[in-house]
Amino acid sequence: MPEDLNWAIGGEAGDGIDSTGKIFAQALSRAGRHVFTSKDFASRIRGGYTAYKVRTSVDRVESVVDRLDILIALTERTIDENMDELHEGSVIIYDGERSTMQDVEVPDGMIGLSVPLQRLAEDAGGAIMANVVALGAACEVAQFPIENLDESLEKRFGDKGEAIVENNKEAARLGQQHVQEEYDHEFDYDIETTDEDYVLLNGDEAIGMGAIAAGCRFYSGYPITPATDVMEYLTGRIDQYGGKVVQAEDELSAINMALGAARAGARAMTATSGPGIDLMTETFGLVATTETPLVICDVMRSGPSTGMPTKQEQGDLNMTLYGGHGEIPRFVVAPTSVSECFWKTVEAFNYAEKYQTPVYLVSDLALAVTEQTFPPEAFDMDEVEIERGKVVDEDEIDSWLDERGRFQAHFSAADGISPRAFPGTTDGAHMTTGLEHDELGRRTEEEEVRLEQVEKRQRKVETAKEEEDWDYREFGDEDADALVISWGSNEGAMREALGFLDERGHDVRFISVPYIFPRPDLSEEIEAADDVIVVECNATGQFADVIEHDVLERVQRVNKYNGVRFKADELATEIENTLSGADAGAAEVEAE
Repeated sequence: MPEDLNWAIGGEAGDGIDSTGKIFAQALSRAGRHVFTSKDFASRIRGGYTAYKVRTSVDRVESVVDRLDILIALTERTIDENMDELHEGSVIIYDGERSTMQDVEVPDGMIGLSVPLQRLAEDAGGAIMANVVALGAACEVAQFPIENLDESLEKRFGDKGEAIVENNKEAARLGQQHVQEEYDHEFDYDIETTDEDYVLLNGDEAIGMGAIAAGCRFYSGYPITPATDVMEYLTGRIDQYGGKVVQAEDELSAINMALGAARAGARAMTATSGPGIDLMTETFGLVATTETPLVICDVMRSGPSTGMPTKQEQGDLNMTLYGGHGEIPRFVVAPTSVSECFWKTVEAFNYAEKYQTPVYLVSDLALAVTEQTFPPEAFDMDEVEIERGKVVDEDEIDSWLDERGRFQAHFSAADGISPRAFPGTTDGAHMTTGLEHDELGRRTEEEEVRLEQVEKRQRKVETAKEEEDWDYREFGDEDADALVISWGSNEGAMREALGFLDERGHDVRFISVPYIFPRPDLSEEIEAADDVIVVECNATGQFADVIEHDVLERVQRVNKYNGVRFKADELATEIENTLSGADAGAAEVEAE
């Protein structure tokens, strides 16, 4: 397991928790350390508990764990909220001069550092820099060279002028000096730096970057947690490539605008969360019926209804698989890591255009807000391939005209994929409609034509099943009797859980599925295993249901639906308990 340090800052929404955490995460990344972050925040602008946690190591880290080494507590509640993760030797930094923190009692075995954050910040130029003072104190505790913090401060405050940057650097150093001078203590931490160069980004940013790389040139969306960062990343950046971001008045407008852009020939996308998908469902059917290539990103959160907008859940799987009236051909792709958010976005655009079908790109809050480090080559733009599908120009269009010279935009091809002509293509003028239509796109209720068009649209999916690689990602011991299957953001926690399970004497094979539809056939893998466990963040086991439907075998389930992502050590324990229960059951049957 990696030799890691776990750091956090907690307080109330509006206390600058997020920006402080990002500054520290960026500093660690620029110092050549791997970083994995997590956030706990309330769905309000001010008030309510919020925290930003950083796990860091010179080795790769892919999950949070139930351990906290250094905690910056801006409120007394922060200590209470993290008590289960604090341990003997944990360091708690707080401002004992604040009236609300004067009665703080540091638990036995832990080290409390009362640092006058506000007073030292005022000495540096303003009380607003109190959190930066705390960062300086944390650098001293962790033996992290404070110079590594400077570049992050420059990036965060550079646009505010040199004086502000220098004031923040001074604030950090005052925090460091206070710990040096007031606490004669040998702390247990010594952060190692390296010369490695890493990129630090979250899942929403990776989706936005993937969209630009894939050639997306139109994005329309309406702000909604936790999908908004996709739009924020694209704003200003996509313009540099001739693209456009439009903030619509609601989700209905967003998907309709994206549909219009896609019909005009642009690679187009919209992103939302569960409540927005509900509103978009009718247009989703129109996208499929008109055979318009469109990528719809669903960044899942806790539901139903408004639910818990800032909490984790994988509850939209059934909606993306089956949502909408009638039978709608679609693809459902679910990235399994932050880096895969980039690559699966590229794939989603290619599938959409090759098969002229809407594609759900299904992420979740855990991926959206997690910032993780990667080597730059993980996003090698030279490896990006753009496939626009069966687009025809003036030289090819004659093959797709009927006897009267009319373009057959919904031609019933053997593979189900019709020709596609962009507006302005000579002889490519055509119409289409959400009503059932013939090969020319004209409305019809003729039974034979209806059968032909329904079957044609379904054939596209069958063609994709044959032509594309819908394989899973595999980790662990491929010969193990125990098989764990999961999808989406659980991959990182499960990969690290394999290490814990190995230490406890359990050999486990892990299959991570990024393709929900079409999806890999797991019949042979499940048949070869003695125990099969499906891990997911929802209450009913939606993916487990899908697997049972596919293979006609019962599977065991590890479900989490309290709004918090899986942690690696926690997940290892849940799987160990499930396997132990299965072994006990088998022994009982054998004894009978």
